[in-house]
Amino acid sequence: MTGTAPTPPGFETVEVAVDGATGSLWLARPDKLNPLSTQTLRELEDAARWFDQHPDLKVVTVGGRGRAFSAGADLGAFTGEGGRGDREQGWRTARALEEMRAVTVARIQGWCVGGGLVVAAACDLRIATTTARFSIPEIDLGIPLAWGGIPRLVREIGPARTKELVMTGREFSPEEALAAGFLNRIVDDEDLDDAVATLVDQLVTKPQLGLLATKAHTNAVTESMVGTGRSWADADGLEAGLRDPEGRAVRQAYLDRKG
Repeated sequence: MTGTAPTPPGFETVEVAVDGATGSLWLARPDKLNPLSTQTLRELEDAARWFDQHPDLKVVTVGGRGRAFSAGADLGAFTGEGGRGDREQGWRTARALEEMRAVTVARIQGWCVGGGLVVAAACDLRIATTTARFSIPEIDLGIPLAWGGIPRLVREIGPARTKELVMTGREFSPEEALAAGFLNRIVDDEDLDDAVATLVDQLVTKPQLGLLATKAHTNAVTESMVGTGRSWADADGLEAGLRDPEGRAVRQAYLDRKG
Protein backbone atom coordinates (compact mmCIF):
# COMPACT_ATOMS: atom_id res chain seq x y z
CA MET A 1 0.00 0.00 0.00
CA THR A 2 1.44 3.35 -0.93
CA GLY A 3 0.83 6.94 0.03
CA THR A 4 2.26 9.74 2.10
CA ALA A 5 3.10 8.63 5.65
CA PRO A 6 1.51 10.68 8.45
CA THR A 7 3.73 13.34 9.98
CA PRO A 8 5.03 12.39 13.45
CA PRO A 9 3.33 14.37 16.21
CA GLY A 10 5.33 16.86 18.23
CA PHE A 11 6.14 14.95 21.40
CA GLU A 12 8.30 16.21 24.24
CA THR A 13 8.91 13.09 26.34
CA VAL A 14 8.76 10.27 23.78
CA GLU A 15 10.29 9.71 20.34
CA VAL A 16 8.58 7.90 17.46
CA ALA A 17 9.74 6.79 14.03
CA VAL A 18 8.52 4.54 11.22
CA ASP A 19 10.57 3.04 8.40
CA GLY A 20 8.44 0.84 6.19
CA ALA A 21 7.36 -2.23 8.14
CA THR A 22 9.21 -1.29 11.34
CA GLY A 23 8.80 1.44 13.91
CA SER A 24 10.28 2.57 17.20
CA LEU A 25 8.86 4.18 20.32
CA TRP A 26 11.27 5.55 22.92
CA LEU A 27 10.70 6.93 26.37
CA ALA A 28 13.04 9.90 26.15
CA ARG A 29 13.78 11.37 29.57
CA PRO A 30 16.97 9.46 30.34
CA ASP A 31 18.20 11.97 32.92
CA LYS A 32 15.20 10.99 35.11
CA LEU A 33 15.24 7.27 34.17
CA ASN A 34 12.20 7.77 31.93
CA PRO A 35 9.47 8.46 34.50
CA LEU A 36 5.85 8.15 33.47
CA SER A 37 4.27 11.54 34.06
CA THR A 38 0.70 12.27 32.97
CA GLN A 39 2.15 14.05 29.94
CA THR A 40 4.26 11.03 29.01
CA LEU A 41 1.30 8.70 29.40
CA ARG A 42 -0.78 10.91 27.11
CA GLU A 43 2.01 11.01 24.55
CA LEU A 44 2.35 7.22 24.67
CA GLU A 45 -1.38 6.85 24.04
CA ASP A 46 -1.21 9.30 21.14
CA ALA A 47 1.86 7.51 19.76
CA ALA A 48 0.03 4.19 19.78
CA ARG A 49 -2.81 5.72 17.76
CA TRP A 50 -0.30 7.34 15.41
CA PHE A 51 1.38 4.02 14.65
CA ASP A 52 -2.01 2.61 13.67
CA GLN A 53 -2.15 5.17 10.84
CA HIS A 54 0.69 3.32 9.04
CA PRO A 55 -0.91 0.51 7.04
CA ASP A 56 2.36 -1.25 6.18
CA LEU A 57 3.67 -1.38 9.74
CA LYS A 58 4.34 -4.82 11.22
CA VAL A 59 6.61 -4.39 14.28
CA VAL A 60 7.31 -1.57 16.74
CA THR A 61 10.19 -1.67 19.22
CA VAL A 62 9.44 -0.03 22.59
CA GLY A 63 12.38 1.07 24.73
CA GLY A 64 13.80 3.61 27.13
CA ARG A 65 16.69 5.91 26.39
CA GLY A 66 19.72 5.82 28.67
CA ARG A 67 20.27 3.55 31.67
CA ALA A 68 16.70 2.37 32.29
CA PHE A 69 13.55 1.22 30.56
CA SER A 70 11.43 3.19 33.03
CA ALA A 71 11.63 3.99 36.73
CA GLY A 72 7.83 3.98 36.81
CA ALA A 73 5.24 6.62 37.58
CA ASP A 74 6.62 10.10 38.13
CA LEU A 75 6.70 10.47 41.93
CA GLY A 76 5.40 13.99 41.47
CA ALA A 77 2.10 12.34 40.55
CA PHE A 78 1.63 11.30 44.16
CA THR A 79 0.94 14.79 45.46
CA GLY A 80 -2.76 14.08 45.27
CA GLU A 81 -3.30 16.76 42.65
CA GLY A 82 -5.04 16.17 39.33
CA GLY A 83 -8.52 15.03 38.46
CA ARG A 84 -10.09 11.68 37.69
CA GLY A 85 -8.98 11.95 34.07
CA ASP A 86 -5.36 11.94 35.24
CA ARG A 87 -6.03 8.90 37.43
CA GLU A 88 -7.42 7.02 34.42
CA GLN A 89 -4.67 8.01 31.99
CA GLY A 90 -2.37 5.08 32.80
CA TRP A 91 -5.16 2.61 32.13
CA ARG A 92 -5.96 4.27 28.79
CA THR A 93 -2.29 4.29 27.83
CA ALA A 94 -1.72 0.60 28.56
CA ARG A 95 -4.89 -0.26 26.67
CA ALA A 96 -3.81 1.79 23.64
CA LEU A 97 -0.38 0.14 23.55
CA GLU A 98 -1.91 -3.31 23.80
CA GLU A 99 -4.47 -2.59 21.09
CA MET A 100 -1.92 -1.38 18.52
CA ARG A 101 -2.23 -3.36 15.30
CA ALA A 102 1.53 -3.86 15.00
CA VAL A 103 3.44 -6.37 17.07
CA THR A 104 5.32 -4.63 19.90
CA VAL A 105 8.70 -5.74 21.23
CA ALA A 106 9.80 -4.30 24.59
CA ARG A 107 13.55 -3.68 24.85
CA ILE A 108 14.36 -3.65 28.58
CA GLN A 109 17.55 -2.55 30.29
CA GLY A 110 18.18 -1.19 33.77
CA TRP A 111 15.17 -0.50 35.96
CA CYS A 112 11.67 -1.57 34.91
CA VAL A 113 9.55 -0.46 37.84
CA GLY A 114 5.84 -0.23 38.65
CA GLY A 115 4.10 1.57 35.83
CA GLY A 116 7.10 0.88 33.60
CA LEU A 117 6.48 -2.82 34.12
CA VAL A 118 2.82 -2.32 33.15
CA VAL A 119 3.97 -0.64 29.91
CA ALA A 120 6.24 -3.62 29.22
CA ALA A 121 3.39 -6.02 30.03
CA ALA A 122 1.22 -4.23 27.46
CA CYS A 123 3.78 -5.15 24.78
CA ASP A 124 3.57 -8.45 22.94
CA LEU A 125 7.15 -9.68 23.33
CA ARG A 126 9.90 -8.75 25.80
CA ILE A 127 13.69 -9.03 25.76
CA ALA A 128 15.76 -7.86 28.74
CA THR A 129 19.40 -7.70 29.71
CA THR A 130 20.90 -9.80 32.48
CA THR A 131 21.42 -6.62 34.52
CA ALA A 132 17.80 -5.45 34.24
CA ARG A 133 15.92 -5.13 37.52
CA PHE A 134 12.18 -5.33 38.18
CA SER A 135 9.95 -4.25 41.07
CA ILE A 136 6.39 -3.17 41.76
CA PRO A 137 6.50 -0.69 44.69
CA GLU A 138 2.96 0.69 44.47
CA ILE A 139 1.80 -0.70 47.83
CA ASP A 140 4.84 0.94 49.46
CA LEU A 141 3.52 4.16 47.90
CA GLY A 142 0.17 3.60 49.59
CA ILE A 143 -1.76 2.78 46.43
CA PRO A 144 -2.90 -0.40 44.65
CA LEU A 145 -1.25 -1.36 41.38
CA ALA A 146 -3.42 0.28 38.73
CA TRP A 147 -3.31 0.91 34.97
CA GLY A 148 -4.66 -2.60 34.34
CA GLY A 149 -1.45 -4.02 35.77
CA ILE A 150 -3.04 -6.81 37.82
CA PRO A 151 -4.90 -8.59 35.00
CA ARG A 152 -1.88 -8.22 32.70
CA LEU A 153 0.45 -9.75 35.28
CA VAL A 154 -2.04 -12.54 36.00
CA ARG A 155 -2.14 -13.21 32.27
CA GLU A 156 1.66 -13.36 31.97
CA ILE A 157 2.83 -14.94 35.25
CA GLY A 158 -0.26 -16.32 37.04
CA PRO A 159 -2.26 -15.21 40.08
CA ALA A 160 -0.08 -16.53 42.91
CA ARG A 161 3.13 -14.96 41.65
CA THR A 162 1.28 -11.73 40.83
CA LYS A 163 0.01 -11.51 44.42
CA GLU A 164 3.46 -12.16 45.86
CA LEU A 165 5.37 -9.67 43.72
CA VAL A 166 2.77 -6.91 44.08
CA MET A 167 2.15 -7.45 47.80
CA THR A 168 5.82 -7.64 48.79
CA GLY A 169 7.14 -5.10 46.29
CA ARG A 170 10.42 -7.00 46.28
CA GLU A 171 12.96 -6.63 43.52
CA PHE A 172 13.20 -9.58 41.14
CA SER A 173 15.74 -10.56 38.54
CA PRO A 174 15.44 -11.10 34.79
CA GLU A 175 16.11 -14.79 35.40
CA GLU A 176 13.05 -14.99 37.65
CA ALA A 177 11.03 -12.95 35.15
CA LEU A 178 12.07 -15.35 32.37
CA ALA A 179 11.21 -18.43 34.42
CA ALA A 180 7.81 -16.92 35.28
CA GLY A 181 7.03 -16.35 31.60
CA PHE A 182 7.17 -12.55 31.65
CA LEU A 183 10.24 -12.37 29.38
CA ASN A 184 10.83 -14.14 26.08
CA ARG A 185 14.60 -14.08 26.56
CA ILE A 186 17.46 -12.43 28.39
CA VAL A 187 20.80 -11.42 26.88
CA ASP A 188 24.00 -9.71 27.97
CA ASP A 189 23.91 -5.92 27.91
CA GLU A 190 26.13 -5.64 24.86
CA ASP A 191 23.90 -8.07 22.92
CA LEU A 192 20.56 -6.33 23.51
CA ASP A 193 20.46 -4.32 20.29
CA ASP A 194 21.43 -7.33 18.18
CA ALA A 195 18.91 -9.61 19.90
CA VAL A 196 16.07 -7.15 19.38
CA ALA A 197 17.09 -6.53 15.77
CA THR A 198 17.24 -10.29 15.09
CA LEU A 199 13.74 -10.82 16.49
CA VAL A 200 12.35 -7.85 14.55
CA ASP A 201 14.00 -9.12 11.35
CA GLN A 202 12.38 -12.52 11.87
CA LEU A 203 8.97 -10.97 12.36
CA VAL A 204 9.01 -8.54 9.43
CA THR A 205 9.72 -11.38 6.98
CA LYS A 206 6.31 -12.86 7.83
CA PRO A 207 3.13 -11.97 5.93
CA GLN A 208 1.44 -9.05 7.64
CA LEU A 209 -2.00 -10.66 7.64
CA GLY A 210 -0.90 -13.77 9.51
CA LEU A 211 1.36 -11.87 11.88
CA LEU A 212 -1.22 -9.31 12.99
CA ALA A 213 -4.06 -11.84 13.01
CA THR A 214 -2.06 -14.01 15.41
CA LYS A 215 -1.62 -11.05 17.75
CA ALA A 216 -5.31 -10.12 17.57
CA HIS A 217 -6.44 -13.72 18.08
CA THR A 218 -4.14 -14.32 21.04
CA ASN A 219 -5.22 -11.06 22.67
CA ALA A 220 -8.88 -11.95 22.17
CA VAL A 221 -8.35 -15.29 23.91
CA THR A 222 -6.47 -13.81 26.87
CA GLU A 223 -8.98 -10.96 27.18
CA SER A 224 -11.74 -13.50 27.68
CA MET A 225 -9.58 -15.35 30.23
CA VAL A 226 -8.42 -12.52 32.50
CA GLY A 227 -10.22 -9.38 31.35
CA THR A 228 -7.66 -6.61 30.91
CA GLY A 229 -10.57 -4.22 30.51
CA ARG A 230 -12.03 -2.31 33.43
CA SER A 231 -12.68 -5.31 35.68
CA TRP A 232 -11.83 -3.18 38.72
CA ALA A 233 -11.97 0.60 39.07
CA ASP A 234 -8.36 1.77 38.74
CA ALA A 235 -9.20 5.43 39.23
CA ASP A 236 -11.22 4.71 42.36
CA GLY A 237 -8.40 2.63 43.82
CA LEU A 238 -5.84 5.35 43.16
CA GLU A 239 -8.14 7.99 44.63
CA ALA A 240 -8.72 5.92 47.77
CA GLY A 241 -4.99 5.26 48.16
CA LEU A 242 -4.11 8.92 47.83
CA ARG A 243 -6.67 9.85 50.49
CA ASP A 244 -6.04 6.96 52.92
CA PRO A 245 -4.13 8.17 56.04
CA GLU A 246 -2.07 4.99 56.31
CA GLY A 247 -1.32 5.19 52.62
CA ARG A 248 -0.16 8.80 52.99
CA ALA A 249 2.17 7.81 55.83
CA VAL A 250 3.85 4.93 54.00
CA ARG A 251 4.08 7.02 50.84
CA GLN A 252 5.84 9.85 52.64
CA ALA A 253 8.23 7.39 54.25
CA TYR A 254 9.00 5.91 50.84
CA LEU A 255 9.57 9.34 49.29
CA ASP A 256 11.79 10.34 52.20
CA ARG A 257 13.92 7.23 51.70
CA LYS A 258 14.24 7.96 48.00
CA GLY A 259 14.81 11.67 48.80
